[in-house]
Amino acid sequence: MTPPRTRSPRLLAFACVLALAACDGKRVGDADTPEAQRNPLVTITGEEAVVVPAWQPPPVMIEPGEESTVLAEANTALGEGRLFGGPRDAVPLLLELLARQPGDADIQRAHARAIALLIVAGDAALARMDNDPNGLVRAHEVGEVGRTAAPADAGMVAYLSRVDRADQSVQLDHRGERELQSGRLGEAPGDRGALDYFREALERRPGDARASQGIAAVESALIRRAEDRAAQNDFDGAEQQLKLAERVRPRMTTVDDARRRIATQRRAGVDALRDKGMAVLMRENGLPEARRTLSEMLRIAPPGDPAATELRTRIDQVAHYGLFRPGQVFTDALQSGARGPQMVVVPHGGFRMGAREGETDANKSERPLHYVRFDRGFAMARTETTVGEFRRFVQATNYKPRAVRRGHSIVYDERSGTLVRRSNIDWRHDYVGQLASDAMPVLHVSARDAEAYAHWLSQQTGERYALPSEAQFEYTERAGSEGSLAWPGTIPPRFAGNITGMGDVSPTGRRWRNAFLGYSDGYWGPAPTGRYPPNAFGLHDLSGNVSEWVADCWHVGYRRAPADGQPWVNPGCRQRVIRGGSWVSAPAQVRSAWRLSTDGDTTNARLGFRLVREL
Repeated sequence: MTPPRTRSPRLLAFACVLALAACDGKRVGDADTPEAQRNPLVTITGEEAVVVPAWQPPPVMIEPGEESTVLAEANTALGEGRLFGGPRDAVPLLLELLARQPGDADIQRAHARAIALLIVAGDAALARMDNDPNGLVRAHEVGEVGRTAAPADAGMVAYLSRVDRADQSVQLDHRGERELQSGRLGEAPGDRGALDYFREALERRPGDARASQGIAAVESALIRRAEDRAAQNDFDGAEQQLKLAERVRPRMTTVDDARRRIATQRRAGVDALRDKGMAVLMRENGLPEARRTLSEMLRIAPPGDPAATELRTRIDQVAHYGLFRPGQVFTDALQSGARGPQMVVVPHGGFRMGAREGETDANKSERPLHYVRFDRGFAMARTETTVGEFRRFVQATNYKPRAVRRGHSIVYDERSGTLVRRSNIDWRHDYVGQLASDAMPVLHVSARDAEAYAHWLSQQTGERYALPSEAQFEYTERAGSEGSLAWPGTIPPRFAGNITGMGDVSPTGRRWRNAFLGYSDGYWGPAPTGRYPPNAFGLHDLSGNVSEWVADCWHVGYRRAPADGQPWVNPGCRQRVIRGGSWVSAPAQVRSAWRLSTDGDTTNARLGFRLVREL
């Protein structure tokens, strides 16, 4: 009465799992259906193999003439949900009735109802299999009954296919879990691993919770790899793992959350290194360590990170300016408690020094045009040294400047309109020999007087003050300009500085014979320091007001001149260099390249100085 049956493809799969073998290279579900006698079926639930024996209907005794009574009994069993557990349950009774009366319509309807209820019970068992360890076993038991009771029923055939797919999904889940445990995730295209098995399991049985959990575990493993790389400061590697992870479950936010956590970790690491680098820069000789910290920081910081940019900028500033920044105005404290002159931090950089090709009024001492570069910035006094600043030095040291010791200097004579020698004139006097206010630029000082003041200021502050080099003076006077004058064109703009203009008038009505057309600055003689707007570097009066001493000895031309901006000095030289135009200079002497040789002891009413300071 029972039709022969074939061995299901799942038998091979189950055997493979039990043996932990490769099954001759076959994938789970590959066809292998040799004819065989009915055998017990093996299924896997949880981690155990369970034997599901082939179902044999129990013997049913029906006396002749009792068929209607037994059919009623079978219908009652159907109503009570007793399908196949015992000999008086619905399926065994109906199978016996069909064997006796195969054409009976009532028996056929009851049998069809029984098969439908079997399928319902089996599908319910399949639905429970993710939470009930016995669900798949129960589904198999139902299937074995169905194979005997209705092997050709379309609904039962479809149900048995669902059971087969459930078997396959279980086996794929097991394979995926083993691959996952071994670290073979299969995350990269072409790499078969845990992810492929879990996804195939879901294809075989949509809704497979175990496969879904396995896929989530693959994602978690990739996230852990990303976090491990992040812990080693390999944030590029971490991002690669996250990109693999976000392909696993694209619609989930898990990877986004991990990316935020890693970004927070990265941010904290970058900021900590920035803070460390900043602190190191405050130490003496901390620049090398700060650079190492920046290198470490750049290995973990994303491109263009503002903290890395901040530290790099600060390192550059320290390398070029110490603890200062370009354009900063500062003063140093003196031992007396007073403050030194206002200094402006000049940016490091390079420029072409000397007269340009075809420059009118240029001479050979201003050539050859050559490139000078300052690898480190420096500070320059915002204005010329004032009478008040020089007075503090003289009073503190009882220093006797050159004009005091000599008893005379050169002043402007209004009656003749020329510079003349006059007795009892020194640093305390103005351009005409009157006592000067403290705000005026100090005049009647020699190069050695200026160097004595710089030496005292260095002692008072612990910093190195000096006269500027010729290169420093021209670099700051130009402040980026490339023309012959410190401003564009041949006519100074309004309030360019205290220089000779055709509109200037002396107290007695004199005018300049050689001056800038159409220009007037409101002064005849020096103006108080800082009266006119600063240049692009924040410095005043470099092209006018008073000419200034620089540190260099005189050389006729720039051949073999230093290219690093340092003073060009010959020991014991007497001839020094004057730079910058003054209130009495002709336009040719206001050019940025103009330079003049004079004895270092010279003092007069058109000559002062300012200092520079190392950073």
